[in-house]
Amino acid sequence: MYRFSRPARLLLVSAALLPAVAAAADIQEVIVSASRTEKPLSTIPNTVTVINPAELEQQLSIQDDLSTVLGNLIPGFSPSRQKMTNAGETLRGRKPLYMIDGVPQSNPLRDGGREGNTIDPVVIERVEVLHGANAIHGLGASGGVINLITRKPSDQLEQGIRFSTGLQSEDAGESADYGMSYSISNRFADSADIIASISLRDMGVAYDGKGQIIGADNTQGDTMDSKSVNGFVKGGFDWDDQRIELMVNHYEIKNKNNWVSVPGKVSTGTPSSAAKGKIIGEGARNEVTAVSVNYTNEDFFGQKLRIQGFNQDFAATYGAEAVPLATFQDPAYGPNLIDQSQNNSEKAGAKITLVKDQVAGLPVNVVYGVDVLKDKTWQELIQTGRAWVPPSEYENTAPYLQAEFTGIDKLTLTSGVRYEKSKLKINDFTTLHSYGSRFVKGGSPDFSETLYNYGGTYQITQAWRVFANYAEAFSMPDVGRVLRGINQPNQRVETFLDLKPVLTESNEFGVEFKTGDITAQLSYYDSSSNFGERLERDADGIYTVQREKTEIDGIEFSTSWAATDVDLLGLRYAEATGRYDSNKDGRVDADLGGTNISPDRVNVSWDRSWTNSIDTRLQANYLFDRDVKNSSGVVTNSFNGYTTFDLSANINAFDGKISLAIQNLTDEYYFTYYSQSSPNDIRNFTGVGRSFNVGYQRTF
Repeated sequence: MYRFSRPARLLLVSAALLPAVAAAADIQEVIVSASRTEKPLSTIPNTVTVINPAELEQQLSIQDDLSTVLGNLIPGFSPSRQKMTNAGETLRGRKPLYMIDGVPQSNPLRDGGREGNTIDPVVIERVEVLHGANAIHGLGASGGVINLITRKPSDQLEQGIRFSTGLQSEDAGESADYGMSYSISNRFADSADIIASISLRDMGVAYDGKGQIIGADNTQGDTMDSKSVNGFVKGGFDWDDQRIELMVNHYEIKNKNNWVSVPGKVSTGTPSSAAKGKIIGEGARNEVTAVSVNYTNEDFFGQKLRIQGFNQDFAATYGAEAVPLATFQDPAYGPNLIDQSQNNSEKAGAKITLVKDQVAGLPVNVVYGVDVLKDKTWQELIQTGRAWVPPSEYENTAPYLQAEFTGIDKLTLTSGVRYEKSKLKINDFTTLHSYGSRFVKGGSPDFSETLYNYGGTYQITQAWRVFANYAEAFSMPDVGRVLRGINQPNQRVETFLDLKPVLTESNEFGVEFKTGDITAQLSYYDSSSNFGERLERDADGIYTVQREKTEIDGIEFSTSWAATDVDLLGLRYAEATGRYDSNKDGRVDADLGGTNISPDRVNVSWDRSWTNSIDTRLQANYLFDRDVKNSSGVVTNSFNGYTTFDLSANINAFDGKISLAIQNLTDEYYFTYYSQSSPNDIRNFTGVGRSFNVGYQRTF
């Protein structure tokens, strides 16, 4: 039974009082593609957040980190680690599925925590976030879907430039960031269009609220002291009611290896730091290429047809630790081996979607089709050529049917079914010496699961809407972590239970209120997995997967109020509780830690248009304290919350737009949520202190 805390109860009262201060008015409908086809947001029985171009541009003027942007606007998303890695960042306490224009970017077979850095944010036009477990887009969406939708070609010749720079007062030279992007777009003869862009970025080091250099994460990856490049092109051709479109995006970010991590000390509150020096091996980096071909036909035998073929080539290189890792040691290579790993994933797939409205003249619309995915993933130690995770080949075929009934005024009912048929192929392999050099017999286990969803939304009045849904999600566990950590003899892939898929069941109930001045939404959700997965850190800092029953529930609340013609006030709140079965008795009895669930958080914002040329935004993020207790009620971890403020301004000038921003306005000194939740001397990181950012962009 979920018990609302005092802040949650206050928000419930606030939500009930909102209509008393608002007058009804027409609301412009928002169209989203979260359900595989374009639909009005008001007909979807889920919480869906759309970060529009203006909101995205405003947030990027403060910070180019996509995880920070998501956290600022979606409090149910974990606080950013402020690093290249996003391991431990969750949505509603579970891993979301990242996509670029529907192309999956997440790597569930070996979740290396790098899917948050696969594209430069300036290429993104908007972000659609579908909250909660679902199977709408297939594998891996146990926490929801984050679809990064790229920019569209313009109707005429248009060029765009964007320059940005940022610094901190402690050392303007060392902390300086530089960014540049150029784009060109055009439409030809009303039938063909194209957009292309190039983005470059060079990042300096960062200082915390006490003026100390923030620790460098040389191994897991750091955007600090890094450089990146992004090349993007998208073109299409229209004829009759049909269109074909090609999208190619290549992104690479690499640490420059100029700063060496200096461990801190958790017991004394000493943060990790960094010092200039030489690092052995290659710098941590991401290199990702995503390609998609999309064909649409608006009249395919009385239906709408959507076909997408896609490919993603992903390589994540992890840097070397300054000291030898026990996990990588092998007598064959001497006593002080320093190695580093690289995670590789090659995906190819197709999504076929057909849409039929008013089936047989009835008030029933259907969306149906089939998804096909092939994923080959492996992890190697690149200095010695050893396989840490053997090549894992995954094949999945999933036919599906989604129906919508609109025969009752103001009521929309949905129901769907999806059949997942999967096969995992792994050859014989031997684990590393540190795990006992265990020989594991390969095999080709297959899995199948039928997933269901039900939902409904009812428009009570022009202003009030209620919705509810039940959904199931299907995902593989982190196969790589499971396989590489086998330390018992005589194991077989065919019978290894820890490779069984994760089935997540989710319920959600929500109420929404909209008028010309106020929008508000309050939702309650719960999700459970009878055989879920939880990350647990070993003594050497390497995480392993624990397969256990998990349960999570919480509330989310958001509201915005146009207080005047020029003032917009916003408030967003999320609260969650997560527990797991620590003794395998079938009952959850211990709290999930911060690497698995986000803290309770409230985001407050004030937007004001001072003139037609100047607008500003002041926003605050407050993270509540949290204690994590084991099955005996003993506190095993405590998180001390913190508050940060950001201020930004946009000024129309010089035939373009100037952006000015201050991140962490009050120069708050704090240890990040992840660092506090997973105490580690090497990664005892503080958060970024006050920083200043300036940008200029122009289209012509």
